[in-house]
Amino acid sequence: MDAQVSKPTLVAARDEQRPSREEALAAVRTLIAWAGDDPDREGLKDTPKRVVDAYGEWFEGYQADPGKELSRIFEDVQGYDDIVLLRDIEVESHCEHHMAPFLGKAYVAYLPKDKVVGISKIARVVEIFSRRLQTQETLTQEIVNAIEEHLDPRGVAVMIDAEHQCMTTRGVHHRHVSTITTRFTGAFKDDPALVERFVKLAKG
Repeated sequence: MDAQVSKPTLVAARDEQRPSREEALAAVRTLIAWAGDDPDREGLKDTPKRVVDAYGEWFEGYQADPGKELSRIFEDVQGYDDIVLLRDIEVESHCEHHMAPFLGKAYVAYLPKDKVVGISKIARVVEIFSRRLQTQETLTQEIVNAIEEHLDPRGVAVMIDAEHQCMTTRGVHHRHVSTITTRFTGAFKDDPALVERFVKLAKG
């Protein structure tokens, strides 16, 4: 079964297994009680609703299709084949280990072969994958995979620079430590000079 068939099937299966809103509200109430507070007190009685609504926004990427964002391409590029780069794309995500936020910036570039996509679509792809649970390494790879699959470029470069609150607010409590992940494919992987250009352009 090819990817185009299996992806909708997987999404449908995941939706079928998704707990109800009432079950989610009950789970938040349980966590409040486990933390040691009373979920029925004045300041907390509406908290389960707020938390479930927030989760709906934070993790809306599961309901979106990055491939759809990249499906409208433009082939009239007048021979343009140099770097297309988006800098400082906001990343707001949650790590899969502690469900704590990690916040930062993404820098995404590709070398078009014979087609390009609207620049807002690249930012939207970053947003879709960010609004899911994963590691930063996985997020970096997912962005690359989507661009490669739908644009068939000569190369892709992605760099994410983010701070993880699972490290700053718990555990080792080291603030202002950022994590940088990179992934280079095609011409970027084969040509160190292209990587150097990408990093210089990305960081300004």
